Parts: sequence; structure tokens; C-alpha cells
Amino acid sequence: RIQLMESGGGSVQSGGSLRLSCVASEFLFTNYRGWFRQVPGKEREGVAAINRDGRTKYRESAEGRFTISRDLAKNAVYLQMNSLKPEDKAMFYCATESPPFTRGGQYYAGVHFGYWGQGTQVTVSS
Repeated sequence: RIQLMESGGGSVQSGGSLRLSCVASEFLFTNYRGWFRQVPGKEREGVAAINRDGRTKYRESAEGRFTISRDLAKNAVYLQMNSLKPEDKAMFYCATESPPFTRGGQYYAGVHFGYWGQGTQVTVSS
């Protein structure tokens, strides 16, 4: 079973930066990897995604502030978050593309993500 391990969350002040990392326990042949976030009482939402060719997709609120990147050799994906705002506070999850029948999955930007990390908390104070 694929395991995804996130790190890099923490607490920063508004305007600060954080870099999230996610490493997979094994080599992934999947095309897309992504980052999602969730706040209590709300649905998990896609933040950014990247494919093996480096093509990226961002939700509108992240465009221009967040940058997703990946290192295929290290099975890693990163999310550089700059100009953080209090509304960015959330649990961030790393995810990888999976078949549509994978339980617990969801679509973002037309891609089905079904394997998830445990999450890393991001807190932004005003």
C-alpha cells in the first residue's frame, strides 16, 4: 500500500512562508500528484496539482502565491507557500492520482486522487 508522508507544516504570521514536503514510500508510476487542504466543518479542497511533465494546476486563491514542484527521483512533491493569509489555515494533505474506483478519493482539476498522507497542519496568525 502506498504511503505518503508529509512534513513542513507549522505556525507563521500573515505574510510568511512555509514549504511542505511529501515523500512516497515507493516509486510512483502515477501521473499526477497534488496537495489538498481541509478546515473543520468544510470539505477537502484541491490546492495544486502537478504531472510528471511538470504541468501544474492551481486553485484560484493559490495562484501566484503557491508553487507546486516534484522530484521524480526522490518520489517527492513540494508546495512552497508564500504570502500566507489567515484563511490559508488548514490541514494540508498530499495525494496521488488513483483509479476512479479507489475508495475515499476525490476529483480535482479532472484528476482522481485516491491515496492520501496523514496531513500536516498549517496555521497562519494575523
